[in-house]
Amino acid sequence: MNKKEDFKAFVKNHPQLISYVKNNEMTWQQFYEIYDIYGEDEETWNKYVLNNNVSSLPSSLNNIKDLVKGIDLNTIHKHIGTAQKALGVIEELTTKSAANLPSIKGPISPRPLTKFFGD
Repeated sequence: MNKKEDFKAFVKNHPQLISYVKNNEMTWQQFYEIYDIYGEDEETWNKYVLNNNVSSLPSSLNNIKDLVKGIDLNTIHKHIGTAQKALGVIEELTTKSAANLPSIKGPISPRPLTKFFGD
């Protein structure tokens, strides 16, 4: 294998490097120059490979990470406030309804089984 093929294999083993190129932090030429000078020396590549371990997580965790990034806390706070107001209204209505119910006076005796409604 030549140096270029070795570099391609190195990138396949370290896909974290792709994010640096996509984010315009580095170019493939810059990475290749580092690879040409230092090879696969771990100390040289730790800066790029170890700091970006998030991209090596399983895809389900990456999906969760992306979902959490997209959460707007102000919107959530607003929705929680709305839900609290709705619960307050429901609580107020049920408390008033319970207070307006006629009180049951005296003991309740069960109906005989032979009697039906309206008999």
